[in-house]
Amino acid sequence: MYILKNAWRSVVRSKGRNILIGVIVLVIAVSSCVALSIRQAAENVRESSMESLEITAQISVNRQAMMSQMQDRESMRQAMVNMEGLSLEEMEQYADSEYVKSFYYTASASMNAGGELEAIDTTGVTETESADSTTALEGDQNMGGFGGDRGYFGAESGGMKGGRMGIQGDFTVTGYSSDEAMTAFVNGSSTITDGAMFAENDTDMGCVISEELATYNGLEVGDEIVLVNPNQEEEEYTFSITGIYSSTETADSAGNMMSGFSAAFDSANLIYTSYDNLKSVAEASAENAVVTTDEYTGMESSTELRTQQMGTYTFADVESYEAFKEETEAELGDSYTVTSNDVTAYEQSLLPLENLSRYAGYFLAVILIIGGIILIVFNIFQIRERKYEIGVLAAIGMKKVKIAVQFILELLVVTFAAIIIGTGIGAVASVPITNQLLAKQVEAISENAQEQTRNFGREAGMSGGKMGMMQGGDMAPARDTEATMPEVGMFGSNTYISQISSATDWTVALQLVGIGILLTILSGVVAVISILRYDPLRILSSR
Repeated sequence: MYILKNAWRSVVRSKGRNILIGVIVLVIAVSSCVALSIRQAAENVRESSMESLEITAQISVNRQAMMSQMQDRESMRQAMVNMEGLSLEEMEQYADSEYVKSFYYTASASMNAGGELEAIDTTGVTETESADSTTALEGDQNMGGFGGDRGYFGAESGGMKGGRMGIQGDFTVTGYSSDEAMTAFVNGSSTITDGAMFAENDTDMGCVISEELATYNGLEVGDEIVLVNPNQEEEEYTFSITGIYSSTETADSAGNMMSGFSAAFDSANLIYTSYDNLKSVAEASAENAVVTTDEYTGMESSTELRTQQMGTYTFADVESYEAFKEETEAELGDSYTVTSNDVTAYEQSLLPLENLSRYAGYFLAVILIIGGIILIVFNIFQIRERKYEIGVLAAIGMKKVKIAVQFILELLVVTFAAIIIGTGIGAVASVPITNQLLAKQVEAISENAQEQTRNFGREAGMSGGKMGMMQGGDMAPARDTEATMPEVGMFGSNTYISQISSATDWTVALQLVGIGILLTILSGVVAVISILRYDPLRILSSR
């Protein structure tokens, strides 16, 4: 108790010196509080958002792993021909996993206009030229798990293999297994403006079309449209318009960037229907298909309407997704992989905050090093000034260890008083400072992307997650919290976390207490070593 009282009297007696120490610690505390708050905010945003983020993923052919095992062109060509995606039945088996929250799937087919229907065509290619073209739309096995040789419904689809869809039509017709699969309508980027969406299990050939297509052809809800198999123009299928939709997302498909190559890629030519309707069309086409054999190459070709599939698994959290990925890839081997655009997009959204958190870590280290050195030097001079006091205390019988404890207690009193004040100031300042720095980070990333665009003379790179729409899969955007959307990539814009609502919490406060104890110990060790080294009799005699 005597040591504590004596330490307090010394603090009160030497106000000027202790105020100077307090100011130094206060600056360290405020700076450290802001830096720690930024790092904690990044961690809190990551954890809270990851917990609420609903992850979607697909099983697709691992082309990279397959090609890495190929030694020459012939083996690579053979591997590509034999590349086979999972059938719907196989995908549904993995949907029974305990980690999967739900499973939905879509079908996609390329079809031509029939009757008086006309596609919105900005390609400059005539209908005859389009029909004569034998260019096939080849499904990317890495984009959403599209079916390979088995075609869409798991049956062998002779003729063009490798997921090819035959002659490219003017429309992309997408069939959905459920309302959940229509993510563009779920997240609000697409909205029915007239009529209603077809039923989930509709078998009456109902469909919805875009406002542009409806206006261009003078169509209304209740009208019928005729679509034909581009591989067999006599094969017609009639759909009834149940609704007309508009899209607020200008890049709701990669087609807006690719429409110059084919009308089917134009978002205005996307026609939505139920999975059962498209399945019935595909089955009817398979029954009426004509198979021919090329007399020179021996290759078979069929007029069957080609369809492709995409199965999507949803997960309640990232942990479930990672567990499913590990379990499924272990069972499927190297030929298949589980991927999620949601995780990738969310990691991208955290980029400015993660960068800022890293810089805050560097800043914190510099502050602690410089602050620690200043306090150590200051205490060295303080011990020298109080050398006579140390000699007196030792001469009257106080042990050197207790004298050293008194000096450490003096430092603790001043340090903790400064940390308490610094924590309050830092807590108030951390949110606006963090948001301002985040805005600059987002701006810097955006400017960097624009600089790349200027360097290339065009937009460089792809912001993943939009290509799925080209094959009929609406890819849900990453969920974000108070974010801005700088333009990055070819097919859309990335969403960045650019604001936080809170930063300092009890974790930061405890970390600051730890910093205070650390600084006190470091500077106090110097005092202890000096005190233990002094001889009290020599100090008094020199005085």
